[in-house]
Amino acid sequence: QVQLVESGGGLVQAGGSLRISCVRSGGTFGTYATGWFRQAPGKEREFVAAITRSGGSTGYADSVKGRFTISRDNAKNTVYLQMNSLKPEDTAVYSCAAVSGSGWYDRAYEYRYWGQGTQVTVSS
Repeated sequence: QVQLVESGGGLVQAGGSLRISCVRSGGTFGTYATGWFRQAPGKEREFVAAITRSGGSTGYADSVKGRFTISRDNAKNTVYLQMNSLKPEDTAVYSCAAVSGSGWYDRAYEYRYWGQGTQVTVSS
């Protein structure tokens, strides 16, 4: 069974940076397309970024494009989300998700496995 564990969240001032990680364990073979989603209190979960299993292609929500970068290290079974120029509206629980597929995906229903999330809080 695939398990995903996020880490690296915390409190940061507006304009600051943070890198969060998603470590995958389990799974029978290959690597997984991975995405980051976030959910703020009282709001629906929204897509943030995604990366193919090879790391060769990525996708971003318009709200984070140019500020966030998704990357992966398959040798470590880890996907990262580097977040720069953070804004208070980026405050949310960030969760990673994985699926055994060839592309990258921006819809939550396309993912099979989910982590528990890590809190990111940006103060103004």
